[in-house]
Amino acid sequence: MPDRNRADPFRGYNFRIEFDGITKCAFREVSGLTFEVDPVEYREGDEQYLHVRKLFGLRKFTNLQCKRGITPDLQLYKWYHEILKGGARLRDGAIVLTDELQRDKLRWSFRNGFIAKWEGPSLNATSNDVAIEMIEICVDRVELAVAAQ
Repeated sequence: MPDRNRADPFRGYNFRIEFDGITKCAFREVSGLTFEVDPVEYREGDEQYLHVRKLFGLRKFTNLQCKRGITPDLQLYKWYHEILKGGARLRDGAIVLTDELQRDKLRWSFRNGFIAKWEGPSLNATSNDVAIEMIEICVDRVELAVAAQ
């Protein structure tokens, strides 16, 4: 008899991305949920043990790379264009992982994001691939939370 109390992992294809003030932004791929803390080595002159202690230092959050098929919706490009002109506001947002019924399960919320890079599609007349654009979002901080049940 199967164990119905086990916690099966979520599928990586059930997700969405949210940006404050952007109404449509479906993506096919997101990467860059990488966080690091730099170690700081420290030792005082009267330490009894002959080794350094390691303290935590600066926290770093990798840029998020988001890929999607190009559509006539230019909301994200207009945001990037504002950044090019020097007047865009920073936006908060989230990457939300959902279950098979599209109920929110995990949320990676990011703060003070802006588009640091916009990459257009590779175009090839001998291919039938979808034209893909990529944006790279620079963020100050990312926090993971379990969605309310």
